[in-house]
Amino acid sequence: METNGRLLQAKEFAERAGVTVRTLHIYDREGLLEPATRTEANYRLYGEEQLERLEQILALRFVGFGLDRIKELLAGPPRPLIGALRIQREIIAHRKRGLEAAIGAIDEAERALAADPSADRWKTLRDVIEVFKMQHDDDWTKNYYTDEDREKLAEKMKTTPKEVVERGQSDWAALIADVEEAAARGDDPADRPAQALAARWKDLVGQFTQGDPGITKGLNKLWNDQTHWPKDFKRPYSDAADAFIKKAMNCNG
Repeated sequence: METNGRLLQAKEFAERAGVTVRTLHIYDREGLLEPATRTEANYRLYGEEQLERLEQILALRFVGFGLDRIKELLAGPPRPLIGALRIQREIIAHRKRGLEAAIGAIDEAERALAADPSADRWKTLRDVIEVFKMQHDDDWTKNYYTDEDREKLAEKMKTTPKEVVERGQSDWAALIADVEEAAARGDDPADRPAQALAARWKDLVGQFTQGDPGITKGLNKLWNDQTHWPKDFKRPYSDAADAFIKKAMNCNG
């Protein structure tokens, strides 16, 4: 949307941005998207900075975040646009992998039934159901924990508020995007920026393990046992990012 630095009234801004004026009013009322300024007649005026923020709001809405959570996510200092886009890509890519796994299972079931109408329908559909279940829970990961640790994890899931879970997901997406970028640039894992990434990584892992040695041991076993992961499960970051963050954490002991 080219404005040449000119501020637009709500109607023209909404038309150019592809939203409704009502949407702008709602986001303003919720404290999500305030206008750049107002005219003497109290008309809202918007510019390119508001367009960037609107894009971020709509991207987070697209992947399922509620307005309250979006407000929290955008409450900090504004990120450069390219950084914000990278975070959005990581969140959407995570959802995409789940959808692709489900589509693949359905395609496989359809091919099996088309090739042999007498095929075991129970088994065919059970395979599809297993993929759906995997998108909503991580039962297979529980094999890496003792019964006692599984009870602790179950209690943690039961008592952790949804908004805290969502915050953790978004924090991981932001961190992974930053690690991917650092690995692609060829940053030195021993340098201060990389060490800051390693500290963030350890902090998020610590939020999950709560310092519990049994859960920490199970988590390490899980991520180091790639050969036994379900065929549809993929690590949410590249091999390059994995190697980079491991080196950065080892530099700091």
